Amino acid sequence: MLDATSHQTLPLAPGVGYKPQHFTAIMEDSGPVRWLEIHAENYMGQGGRPLAQLRHLAERFPISVHGVGLSIGGESPPDADHLARLRHLVDWLNPASFSEHLAWSSHETAFLNDLLPLPYTAETLTRVADHIDQVQEALGRPMLLENPSTYLAFAESEMAETEFLREIARRTGCGLLLDINNVFVSCTNQKLDPRGYIADFPLDLVGEIHLGGHDEQEDEHGAPLLIDSHGAEVVDPVWTLYAETIVAGGARPSLIEWDTDVPDWPILAAEAERAARILAPVLT
Repeated sequence: MLDATSHQTLPLAPGVGYKPQHFTAIMEDSGPVRWLEIHAENYMGQGGRPLAQLRHLAERFPISVHGVGLSIGGESPPDADHLARLRHLVDWLNPASFSEHLAWSSHETAFLNDLLPLPYTAETLTRVADHIDQVQEALGRPMLLENPSTYLAFAESEMAETEFLREIARRTGCGLLLDINNVFVSCTNQKLDPRGYIADFPLDLVGEIHLGGHDEQEDEHGAPLLIDSHGAEVVDPVWTLYAETIVAGGARPSLIEWDTDVPDWPILAAEAERAARILAPVLT
């Protein structure tokens, strides 16, 4: 079992998901942003401008690597070639942390462009724990596991999501990545209380927090249906839930995610500044 805190050196400050169009602005004036996150799969090649820019950024900022393609919850073990290329990335970059999703995105030889949910059963728990052990051993470092955004619940689930995540961390030694927007999206869609979810979440195991935007639609009955789009500003109820979480669990490195319809740098920096204002009273 690996120590889930041994590589957690991200500052207790805001970070943003890095986008190449922001490279010049970040290098000239990063504002409140103190660390950056990249998606692993965008940097697993052998060269070119992306890796050159990343090397420059890594000289100035702690980097968090966020995986989206390991299919931790899939029926098959993590792909060996994918793991090898990921190991190469983390070996030379030496990021402050690595994280992945509690989801699956592949089946046999098919790779799906989505992060799909899982039933929370003893069988699933054993499989996910085995896969996390394989990832951590392959990378030689602990990882963080992110709570998903969900749109339905499985009838066969035997435990709450928070209980499932707590037990995964206990068995594997991994840490947790708490996505506040995912909590709000999932609880709204399933008519649950997001504050109750946070109250039951093992906040002491959280190594990183994510904040992002979502789209609001309606289902066939006219009820709100939230879609985790990462394509808009963080909404006020999510900011409120974040502030309450920080008070309850303490300051954590807090990331602004904005992956679609990416805005100009000042808009993203303003979101990071809002996170900094929420963190400030806890840090003083």
